[in-house]
Amino acid sequence: MEKPAVPGRLGDRLRWRIAEVTGRREESPSAVTLMLNVPDWPGHLPGQHVDVRLTAEDGYSTQRSYSIASAADGQRLELTVQRLPNGEVSPYLVDEIVPGDQIELRGPVGGWFIWNQTQTEPVLLVAGGSGLVPLMCMIRARRIAGSKVPFRLLYSVRTPDDILYRSELREGAPGLDTTYIYTRQAPQRAPRPPGRITPEDLTRHGWPPDFVPTCYVCGPTGFVEKTAAYLVLLGHDPERVRTERFGDSGG
Repeated sequence: MEKPAVPGRLGDRLRWRIAEVTGRREESPSAVTLMLNVPDWPGHLPGQHVDVRLTAEDGYSTQRSYSIASAADGQRLELTVQRLPNGEVSPYLVDEIVPGDQIELRGPVGGWFIWNQTQTEPVLLVAGGSGLVPLMCMIRARRIAGSKVPFRLLYSVRTPDDILYRSELREGAPGLDTTYIYTRQAPQRAPRPPGRITPEDLTRHGWPPDFVPTCYVCGPTGFVEKTAAYLVLLGHDPERVRTERFGDSGG
């Protein structure tokens, strides 16, 4: 299958840029969205990510990859970062960085795990924890484009307090159905007891295979591998199950 083109020439996308933090918004007790201004940003497609580099005064440098949360909007960009225990980069981005500070980033990166508004088939989004971030970019891009393509989101989180973009998801959008899967603690009167996602969840709240949906699965490695295997077992075409995973890289 031919993969869609991505904005910007390769050399331009691999160039490090200076991004200024213009604002921050708390999404959960452990996650924030950073609003950035990135001069000469080449644009991005929903599902892509950037590399972020931090350099200390003594010259020590480290970098991590973060999914883009916002739909394309000129040189403005949003990243949602979740603090990881014993992390090296995420605690600084979540707890210390403030408007006016600068970071280095490059991108956009990725050309397969993307949604393009020219797609017409139904879409199933399956997120584990902060794996919602690139999928939220797809949801926002769909809304801005005025697309009528039906989206279904299955969002697996530990507890209600861990939900990202709570108010935005609550408001919803035409053609977007959202189902929460709580793994540790569910709210009172939740229709499902706490537990990990199952094939029954995907059957009940996803699309039937004969609808030929494109499925996007993002989250921790184990979650993604198991969910993708369930989808294929249920009859979905493996070529239409696109995955993005993250592991314990030190945060």
